[in-house]
Amino acid sequence: MEPSDAFSLTQVPFTYREALASGLTPDQLKNRQHINVSHGIYRPHGWDFDLRDAARVLSAASPGAWISHSTAARLHELILPPWLADSDELHLSKPRQLPQLRRKGIVSHNVTALRGEIESVDGMQLSTRSRTWLDLARVLPLPDLVCMGDQLIRLPRAEFEGRSEPYATVTSLREMASRHRNLQGIVRARDALNLMRVGADSAPETLLRLAIADAGLPEPELQLNLWSRNDGPSADAGYRARRIAMQYDGAHHLDELQQFSDRRRDKAFENAGWAVLIFTQKDLADGFQDAVKRIRKALYQAWRDPKLASGFEGKR
Repeated sequence: MEPSDAFSLTQVPFTYREALASGLTPDQLKNRQHINVSHGIYRPHGWDFDLRDAARVLSAASPGAWISHSTAARLHELILPPWLADSDELHLSKPRQLPQLRRKGIVSHNVTALRGEIESVDGMQLSTRSRTWLDLARVLPLPDLVCMGDQLIRLPRAEFEGRSEPYATVTSLREMASRHRNLQGIVRARDALNLMRVGADSAPETLLRLAIADAGLPEPELQLNLWSRNDGPSADAGYRARRIAMQYDGAHHLDELQQFSDRRRDKAFENAGWAVLIFTQKDLADGFQDAVKRIRKALYQAWRDPKLASGFEGKR
């Protein structure tokens, strides 16, 4: 919001300084059209809460501080567990050397942030995606921290996402963690780094992989192309040597066109002699316990197959 835009003050929260810059007087701020929600922060009467607008004005009213933790995660559209994904809590961090911030309805933190861990986004100071991941290591269970980490390091599809580089790498996250050895949650962050892999396109894909590991099964290859070179249909995960492909079909796979594409994909693997295991939200709901049983059975059957046991691999 531009401070000179008086009309916008009727739409979104604003600071005292922005109000004066727009031409409002202190007396006008006392009328029923404006509600003083915190020191130096106002909102229009009847305003419907919006996390981004609330975070922006909080940042503007808090020099030296930045939006952080789950608030930053939501603004960055990072993967969060259901119990936190819809939280409207406002988290604000300040450097340790500054006094503790006390604002009604604000969760405040005094932390050490180093160069490159805070950025300016849409007019607000915000912890970077990587630093947000590290901050949440103290509250997120390990599987959820791995899901968020996998999201940061996955290779984007430039044609769909407008970027060609991942948000972070395991190396860059390790380096950041090494600079904050006394941060609460640092041990869990290190454990998550050991479990993160490039290739998961969604949280369920990560959780499936973790369930496979917990069951003591071999670690699958991620984003597995049917043919050895990078073309043709691909599986979310699988075992090339055993010709087992695994797909997680989430809610968007209910679309008719997507289902047609999925059938063609699966048929290509089957025609090449692969077993195709398809998992859905039902499998996610039970923690992939039934999925693990199916994978174990498929691995056993492949092990008994003399062609596969001798190392045979289908080729194009």
